[in-house]
Amino acid sequence: MSDPRPRRFTPRLRTALFGVLGACLALATTGAAGTARAAGPEALPLSGATVSGLHNTYDPAAFPYLARALDTGTSMIELDVWDDFITKEWKVSHSNPLGNNNNCVNATTPDQLYTGGANKNLESCLDDVRVWLAAHPGHPPLTIKLEMKAGFQSTFGLGPAQLDRSIAAHLGSAVFRPADLLAKPGGGQYATLDEAANAGNWPTREQLAGKVMIEVIPGTVEEGNPTDSLWTDVEYARYLRDLAANGHVAQAQIFPAVHNAQAGDPRSRYADTSIRPWFVVFDGDAATYVNGSIDTAWYDTHHYVVVMTDAQNVAPALDDKNPSPADARARVARLAAAHASVVSNDWTALPEVQSLALPRGVS
Repeated sequence: MSDPRPRRFTPRLRTALFGVLGACLALATTGAAGTARAAGPEALPLSGATVSGLHNTYDPAAFPYLARALDTGTSMIELDVWDDFITKEWKVSHSNPLGNNNNCVNATTPDQLYTGGANKNLESCLDDVRVWLAAHPGHPPLTIKLEMKAGFQSTFGLGPAQLDRSIAAHLGSAVFRPADLLAKPGGGQYATLDEAANAGNWPTREQLAGKVMIEVIPGTVEEGNPTDSLWTDVEYARYLRDLAANGHVAQAQIFPAVHNAQAGDPRSRYADTSIRPWFVVFDGDAATYVNGSIDTAWYDTHHYVVVMTDAQNVAPALDDKNPSPADARARVARLAAAHASVVSNDWTALPEVQSLALPRGVS
């Protein structure tokens, strides 16, 4: 018969049991911390986060050096590019098509980022970015937005292929290219960028640390030129499509963007249906995106990247330069809930806002 008396734990058994309990608690705590880390912004795919970005970052009135803009922690910088077909150079300026007016210094070492003469060409701006990133290892991914003010001049040797070569020469392996989005984890590649994006093939922000993604939009001069029948978005998308068809998509360095907010699928504006699947980046006015006429969740569902510009103009309007930090943070959060990927603004003195990274689509 079994002994009905209650058993007593010996000191040795009690110590062993407490040890097991402690190990279980430690494991549970570690697991919880691991889950918290996994839920952090750096664990999100690039298409799953909302970040802040700076408009016209090259402007000397905004920052004396491009590196100072990067020092804010911003996740996007913007460069206005002119193709000077006389000198065969890519110039960076707001309104001078034949000269440079910017804060790029052509640094080759980190200590040169904040010294020397500015007003250099696009390649020098890219050099500054490369040197700055090398001095800040592990920095979250950075978007470089290129506005081609007057479009490409392919007949003068300043077309998409030449721009790609310049970018590759000055940023090298730091660029996250269309080919990288197309590549399947197990080998092979998706047929188009649209297919890759819909499959959720974007790497995480952590995997893209130290990397640069480049988008290009048509410029204001190009869009206002009635004689220009081939805008930047169409020209680069055709070039990208043809590179992929010929097995040379790795040469492409840029994601073409559909410019200006529009209800429905904005790619329907392109009569050439073969280029539509090569757009997975969209760029337009924030106030238009959130005025109730556009289903911005559609972009998030398909894992498309959306740059919402002029964030300050969303009602109620904020100061375009110096809103309160609380108001600026709230605006980024509001546009994150509206499925923005990048919230573009001119809040140059708010590093606590520029360094934000929030889950996309979360209220």
